Amino acid sequence: MKLLLLYTTHEHQTEKIMKRIEVQLAGQFECELVELLSSSRIDLQQYQGVIIGTSIRYGYYSKVMKKFIDNNAQQLNQMISGFFGVNVVARKPNKNTPETNLYTRKFLSKIDWQPKLKAVFAGALYYPKYNWFDRNMIRFIMWLGKGDTDVTKPVIEYTDWNKVDEFAKQFLTRFKN
Repeated sequence: MKLLLLYTTHEHQTEKIMKRIEVQLAGQFECELVELLSSSRIDLQQYQGVIIGTSIRYGYYSKVMKKFIDNNAQQLNQMISGFFGVNVVARKPNKNTPETNLYTRKFLSKIDWQPKLKAVFAGALYYPKYNWFDRNMIRFIMWLGKGDTDVTKPVIEYTDWNKVDEFAKQFLTRFKN
């Protein structure tokens, strides 16, 4: 069985999460890991299942991913599918599910695709990689949300890797049922 692992990413945390999922599923599936770009052409007919992952930037998930989902919703709804969103707000216990995370809830309500499995994972901060504007805007947003604002740390990772592993196991279970 062939599985598409499709993602968009800014600082590669979503890619890192998807690669972790790939490791969990590789023994059971032929996995194809693909970063979705505006120039990407993807034929979903060659896959038996799909997992889509995307992250937010300034409150919005990827427009490229939204367009892909909108253009392929009918076919995605006929597949065994999973979705995960990545954002640092999900570091908070009361905002770490698709139902309690405002960004994920809003995104899922605006698309016609209804993934069989949904999750939201906390992302990471890469202050030194950001340009001046992004570093200061993200730092301000984190300050408002009582998050980490230390720009000297190379990476501040909030991702719960056990939760990522559990998502992969749940996806595998969906295929077996």
